[in-house]
Order: sequence, then structure tokens, then C-alpha cells
Amino acid sequence: MRDFRELQVWRKAHDLVLACYRSTCDFPRAETFGLTSQIRRSSASIAANIAEGCGRHGDGKFHRFLQIAMGSVSELDYHLLLSRDLSYLPAESYGSLRDKVLELKRMLVALVKKVDSAKT
Repeated sequence: MRDFRELQVWRKAHDLVLACYRSTCDFPRAETFGLTSQIRRSSASIAANIAEGCGRHGDGKFHRFLQIAMGSVSELDYHLLLSRDLSYLPAESYGSLRDKVLELKRMLVALVKKVDSAKT
């Protein structure tokens, strides 16, 4: 069992969740159960799946939860793009969040590779 708080990738994911929550505060009220909720849920899912994987026994299960986190990162990436295109998210905010998303994707890919090499 790992302590998720010690993983830099989890800390980055948690920071991204906080940034997403802040960035969606000014979304239209009509989006409360739409894009606002989707962005918040998909961003939180990334950090939550990393944490849950850390609580599982064995690299195989950890790998599985990292893959789920990767899916959530891609989902978040799209929701942010849609928010920008609908003019809910200013271009500057989108750029900053997109940079965080790309960094997190790279870190998750590297961790998945590391876990894969440890399994074999």
C-alpha cells in the first residue's frame, strides 16, 4: 500500500481539482448540473483514482486505477475545450488549465510505464 499524498502526480492532480473548482465558479447558473458539474467531477476523479489505486494491493490494481485516471484526464481536457468554445472559460484560464492537464497526462503516462516495468 502506498500513501497517495507522497506521489507528486497526486499532488498535481489535487492542485488541478482546486484550479478547476475556482475556474468554474463564474460559469452560468444554467450549467450548474452540466459543464460545471462535469468539470468538477472529472477533475476530482483523477486524484480520487490515483488515491484509490494506492490503497489497493498489488501493482496490477494500481495500474488499473491509473488507467481510469488517464481516462478522466482526457474527459476533463474535452470539457475544458468545450467551456472555452462556449465562452464560459476565458482563453487565458483555458491555457493555464490545459498546461496543467498536459503535464498531468505526461506524469501519469510515466507512472504507468514505471508500474508496468515493475510488474514484469
